[in-house]
Amino acid sequence: MTDHPRHRRPYANVLETIAWTPLIRFTRVTQGIRTPVYGKAEFFNPGGSVKDRIGLPMIEQFEKEGKLKPGGVIVEGTSGNTGVGLAIAAALKGYRCVFTMPDKMSSEKVRLLKAFGAEVIITPTAVAPDHPDSYTSMAKRIASETPNAVLANQFYNQVNPEAHYATTGPELWEQTEGRITHFVAGAGTGGTITGVARYLKEKNPKVQIVGADPVGSILAETWRSSGASKPAGAPYKVEGIGQDKIPGTLDLSLIDEFQTVSDRDAFAMARRLTREEGLFVGGSAGLIAHAALNVARRINDPAACVVTVLCDTGERYLSKVFNDEWMQENQLLDAEKMTLGQLLGAKGGEIPALVSATPGMSVRQALGLMRLHNVSQLPVMDGPSCVGSVSDGTLSVRGIEDTKVLERSVSDEMDAPFPVVDATMPADAAVKMLGRNNPAVLVRDQGTVQGILTRSDLLQFLMAR
Repeated sequence: MTDHPRHRRPYANVLETIAWTPLIRFTRVTQGIRTPVYGKAEFFNPGGSVKDRIGLPMIEQFEKEGKLKPGGVIVEGTSGNTGVGLAIAAALKGYRCVFTMPDKMSSEKVRLLKAFGAEVIITPTAVAPDHPDSYTSMAKRIASETPNAVLANQFYNQVNPEAHYATTGPELWEQTEGRITHFVAGAGTGGTITGVARYLKEKNPKVQIVGADPVGSILAETWRSSGASKPAGAPYKVEGIGQDKIPGTLDLSLIDEFQTVSDRDAFAMARRLTREEGLFVGGSAGLIAHAALNVARRINDPAACVVTVLCDTGERYLSKVFNDEWMQENQLLDAEKMTLGQLLGAKGGEIPALVSATPGMSVRQALGLMRLHNVSQLPVMDGPSCVGSVSDGTLSVRGIEDTKVLERSVSDEMDAPFPVVDATMPADAAVKMLGRNNPAVLVRDQGTVQGILTRSDLLQFLMAR
């Protein structure tokens, strides 16, 4: 084990544990990528996110300016994490908190803020940023109407990027021993990417700053047009990053490149980081990591060093990103593909999994077997092999035309054998194999035919799906 200097002595309070979060190398999601990629694990902060870094400094600045007095109220429009950072500091300093949040935010964040004693007001997401009901407009109104209240104003409060210039930037420089070549981060308020970029570029102007933006945010398109265009935003599911306006705490001139990432790719990477790297993170961290891997793949240089931000803990998204039902309802996760073996096991019913005829059986016996089990076709099995097939319709017509057919052997009247497919084949794939001349398939598992699936079985599967 490495000898870490932190935590050797007691802390005066929980606020002293903020910052100096670990820098952790990705080892599995980077398979095939030569460039090393590291994640700054901000979920190690006591409030579980990078926003812990700005809560206390903003409060201390208000105190220094005489704007926040004992018993005062801190008001803020937040996606949740900044609220937690403020609430932790406020709890120790004796301030009350009132937070406004858009209704797209996870229920875990709302409950978390209330656990710290904050009042939470939910506002609609689908309104313009200057609409009176937007979470930022409502926060401004509450702050102006509440005695002894301050608006934290993270989108325009320069203490926000200054906190990252003072802490996050120096930590990354020291942790990488000055080897960092690319810093990839999202921009919600822009405080993290702006503060870190300023510090790193002072240390080494060659360090590349890459912004990661959700599809639907206006930040990337505004940067690409150098501010000439005013793109319209669109809804997206990722929380905490992206914007429908340009925050005052974001310095776009420091950014060298923007990557745009879809909700689907963001959430898929968050789930991969959790399952493959053991890093339990939220959707914004997944989005930024997805962009960082794109950068690392393109660079293709073992001497480079790509660093990304793991913004917060996945515990805040158990009802969304890590909820398969929610993901599927929002078309962000494909339904799990059922295999033929699973479909066969789900058939149930009173009919045996495999009812079959033998080559030496009479046609009369085969028809009786079909009536007994209420099936319309049978595979003809010679030991473990399917050598042919018979159907109720074909044998009945032949028997009516010539009753002698009923006493003949099945081997004399059988049709082509049914296809034999592996139990691991997706059920969707088997649908394409069934047609007018092929009414069923046999399902084989470990070399043995386990059962039969008919057109009717596959139709029921499609209808249920």
